[in-house]
Amino acid sequence: MTYVTKIYMPDREKFKLYIDGIYESGWLTNNGPLVQKLEKKLEEHLGVKNLLCLSNGTTALQFAYRLLEMEGEVITTPFSFVSTTSAIVAENLTPIFADIDKKSYNIYPKNIVNKITEKTCAIAPCHVFGNACDIERIDEIAKKYNIKVIYDASHAFDVKYKNRHILNYGDISIVSFHATKIFHTIEGAAIVIKDDALYEKAKVLRNYGIDKADSVSILGINAKMNEFEAAMGLCMLDELDLIVKEREKSHNFYVKELKDYVQLQEKNSKATQSYSYFPIVFRDEYEMKRVREELLKENIVARQYFKPSLDTLPYIQTYEIMHNSRDIANRILVIPMHSDIEPKVAETIVKTIKGE
Repeated sequence: MTYVTKIYMPDREKFKLYIDGIYESGWLTNNGPLVQKLEKKLEEHLGVKNLLCLSNGTTALQFAYRLLEMEGEVITTPFSFVSTTSAIVAENLTPIFADIDKKSYNIYPKNIVNKITEKTCAIAPCHVFGNACDIERIDEIAKKYNIKVIYDASHAFDVKYKNRHILNYGDISIVSFHATKIFHTIEGAAIVIKDDALYEKAKVLRNYGIDKADSVSILGINAKMNEFEAAMGLCMLDELDLIVKEREKSHNFYVKELKDYVQLQEKNSKATQSYSYFPIVFRDEYEMKRVREELLKENIVARQYFKPSLDTLPYIQTYEIMHNSRDIANRILVIPMHSDIEPKVAETIVKTIKGE
């Protein structure tokens, strides 16, 4: 079977060297040397400051809301992975959805403005499929209404906006290091914090609120990355250029072959291209289902990212239908695009979509 994503496994011997070191030191977690090394290397690679590695992306989102001591309503996108919304609910905040732009699949800034009330404490956009949001407009809105911006940049590890890495924007940005991502640490994530004082607080928060031996200063959580995960991340960084280059080949092939047959995501012209996913949108749901079933007959799995539209989740109350999000969710497929995809498979995907 060929799946939408495939986990990239870096050089085994290099990884083994790190594991041998872990066995020798006996240091498995609690801000170990490999975690600290990875954080420094990531800051250098991404051109950011105040980066902390955490246990996973969902925890990172919850961590951001807790760090900022949020209360009230968070305006967010209905078109993303479920954790974008569930993290809000888990922190006893209320998600308020603002519908997406049907071309970029990102939250539409004008819709954000229409949702702001005296209860609004934050905007939580997502750079969907690594496509940069309208960062400048969102920043203008946040400053005008004095509210925070927490970006879900889970898919945007490899993206720059106006020559700066996308994690530099917002009060806080989080990025996922899940095993299926371009850069991964098996499980894991990172949070990038603009404010230096908040960064110092975050280091305490991720370790149960313990600020020194026998002293707990705040209500914290266990959000630490362990040494085995950091070792994987260090290996992945060494091979990142190769990973991106291979994905770029598949991406460019799909664009060339499919641009006249399906709707492709409209990219932000101020940002670099992400090679995380390749979404395509069909004329209607019937055509989407036909292609998905035909691909499955060829042992190729394409998936409807992101379905369901998050305004339909059973554990939240919504008072307005997110028409654009639901429409795109019903017509979208994400097709396989990863380092190991075989040319024959990519050709079969293209022919199936074209109906050849």
